[in-house]
Amino acid sequence: MSNVSIRAAFDTERTVTAPFTGVYQTVGSVLTENPVILIFDNQSDVDVAISVDGTNAWKTFQAGEGLVLDMRGNHGIASNFTIVVGTQFYVLGAAGTGIFSIAILYAR
Repeated sequence: MSNVSIRAAFDTERTVTAPFTGVYQTVGSVLTENPVILIFDNQSDVDVAISVDGTNAWKTFQAGEGLVLDMRGNHGIASNFTIVVGTQFYVLGAAGTGIFSIAILYAR
């Protein structure tokens, strides 16, 4: 039996800075790795909706709200449950101050 070591790696944080424009804005660049853990963090003073197609909201984050999305459910071996490389995140908000960020960890 082999001892396979999987290590966590930190991807570049993706952000968009308020004031938000009232239309969908990209949050950083597209995914270049399959994320294991994503941390969505609305550090602004307004509600912000997030989308993966720039048209339909997936979730709305209240001002100051965050979410840790564990794609492997703390199990560690569900390598087939992730978000596709090339996915672009978008946010929709109006005015405000602060930022919306997405921090990503992936396995290598």
